[in-house]
Amino acid sequence: MLRRSLCVLLVACGTPLAWADGPADNIPETVRAVPPAGAQLAPADQEKLEAGLKKIEANLTTLRGSKDARIQSLLPDVEIYQRALRDGLAHREFYPTEKPDQAAKIALQVMDQGIERSEHLLKGNAPWLRQSGLVVRGYRSRIDKTAQPYGLVIPPTYSFDGVEEHRMDFWFHGRGETLSESAFIQQRMTQLGPINPTNTIVLHPYGRYCNANKFAGEVDSLEALDHAKQFYRINLDKIAVRGFSMGGAACWQFAVHYPDRWFAANPGAGFSETPDFLKVFQKETLAPTWFERKLWHYYDCTDSAMNLFHLPTVAYSGDQDSQKQAADIMEQYLQKEGLKLTHVIGPNTKHAIHPESKKIIDDKLDSIARAGRRTTPSVLNFVTYTLKYNRMHWLTVTGMGEHWEQARVHGEITGNKIALQTKNVTGLKLDFAPGTSPFLATAPVTIEIDGAALGGDRPSTEVSWTAELVRDKDAWKLGAPAAGLRKQHDLQGPIDDAFMDAFIVVKPTGTAKHELVEKWTRSEFTHCVEHWRKHYRGDAIVKDDTAITDDDIKSANLVIFGDATSNAVLKRLADQLPVKWTDSAVSVGTQSFPATDHAPVMIYPNPLNPKRYVVLNSGFTFREFAYLNNARQVPKLPDWAIVDLKTKPNPLWPGKIVAADFFGEQWEVRPVRP
Repeated sequence: MLRRSLCVLLVACGTPLAWADGPADNIPETVRAVPPAGAQLAPADQEKLEAGLKKIEANLTTLRGSKDARIQSLLPDVEIYQRALRDGLAHREFYPTEKPDQAAKIALQVMDQGIERSEHLLKGNAPWLRQSGLVVRGYRSRIDKTAQPYGLVIPPTYSFDGVEEHRMDFWFHGRGETLSESAFIQQRMTQLGPINPTNTIVLHPYGRYCNANKFAGEVDSLEALDHAKQFYRINLDKIAVRGFSMGGAACWQFAVHYPDRWFAANPGAGFSETPDFLKVFQKETLAPTWFERKLWHYYDCTDSAMNLFHLPTVAYSGDQDSQKQAADIMEQYLQKEGLKLTHVIGPNTKHAIHPESKKIIDDKLDSIARAGRRTTPSVLNFVTYTLKYNRMHWLTVTGMGEHWEQARVHGEITGNKIALQTKNVTGLKLDFAPGTSPFLATAPVTIEIDGAALGGDRPSTEVSWTAELVRDKDAWKLGAPAAGLRKQHDLQGPIDDAFMDAFIVVKPTGTAKHELVEKWTRSEFTHCVEHWRKHYRGDAIVKDDTAITDDDIKSANLVIFGDATSNAVLKRLADQLPVKWTDSAVSVGTQSFPATDHAPVMIYPNPLNPKRYVVLNSGFTFREFAYLNNARQVPKLPDWAIVDLKTKPNPLWPGKIVAADFFGEQWEVRPVRP
């Protein structure tokens, strides 16, 4: 993320990237467009692309009518080309902007492969399934049902008819404001990328564009892996996460949030937290609200540095790169935990990967790969601030004393005893899958937790063992959490969490009670849908309030816009929500605001299906100002907020926030903060 005056072609990263940042991007009142307007294509090229798009769409129409399950499963491998061309034409997103001929050439390459694939599939063929080298694949995302692309490098040693499982390395790409679907697909068709380990499959996630693989970009990477596992023999104990620049930031967060999934992490440059990076790199003066500061815990990897106790990590920085800050601050936090970071530093190097450093890194990762992923550690350390990230090997945190405060667990296995020490934890599950139990089968397992001794069952003959524990006031006991509404994994907020799984935007068909509310809710609805496509490269599923079905309520989070007068779904729910919204007032606990010019935004378990969320009047909560630097792309609002509509929305906020807070651990309204 170099300043635009210092933009360079990062040969080490295999692709020219569009960089942002600098003092001009610290002014919320003058936010430039991201993504920028693309090239104005010559009429002849425009016509070719439109004709090619029509051909792909006609072929897809025929393919979607097929009753062949195999063809249906492979439709995303064609749809990624259709979406890339459709959006590029509709929104003028073909790049490079200053070279229309080159932009057209790239788009035409994508078009040609899309036509070729669709015609192969019409004949029942899919030759790309047995293709080595550079391969572009597509999967259907559970979030919005769109086809999303990812790239693979299949090594020449891979045998499609063999049985050998292969190592896989993720490579998270750097910042690219012009990395449209067409640009990404063409890169993955033509560029090997910066890493190519021997006998290793490399997965290049798109990450839904330019967000450091956070939120929907995070889900994208995991979904791409799940899709690849269906078609390629991947050794699940030999998957590494790697990246540089913005991709290095992605690598840090995948390392601390999912450390038990990988055999190694190799983050390069980028950022590892929000506040210090923005001060040091962006020279930004920060004045966060109290809830913004708490929400930095969502992606601040420094907070969860201890989790790298379980993951061999090889960081990289150029010695003259300002983004060396990312590894330096992680090193400081790791030292506080008693851990020493391996940090390879490229000599006389700015924002690039030094060739000799690359060799050192590759040798280290090859050595770590021989041992593979650690699967059943006898000593376990885990830190989290949210039940969103609640698992480490055989331990799952099922309850917290308070979200966004640090929760810690230290566990040790000795013989048939597990000793646990906890902080800010109210529920745990200990789970050793069949074949992984380390305990003797002839004796029961005893649990010592925070000094108290609890009994346990014997391991089973399938060599598995499990137990659940819950904290009742000041005492731990065996058993599951009590029934009832409570915060739990994937049902813990904040608002942005609703957009990491299937969601439907519920459009009002009526008119809101108050004119200002009507105008604002309609505007925020449009903003939500438009910016989902612009920033997360998807098509939000939108349905009228009168068209929502029981299956919709069962299968998706409902993102409702309007008030109880304009939106029929909200009318059904209004009396069951903790934020009360009448014709005269918006009330939360003891606080009340005039309904003529105030409106709530919130997330809450859907009363019609408490396994899913309902969201009121909000898309993802960071806005256009955050697009200018990936470290800003963190939640802006907690579980609920009251918006004063007399202040117009801007690139930072949906209006003036006059009250906001998190719900408690049982989703209750908390007392007003002093």
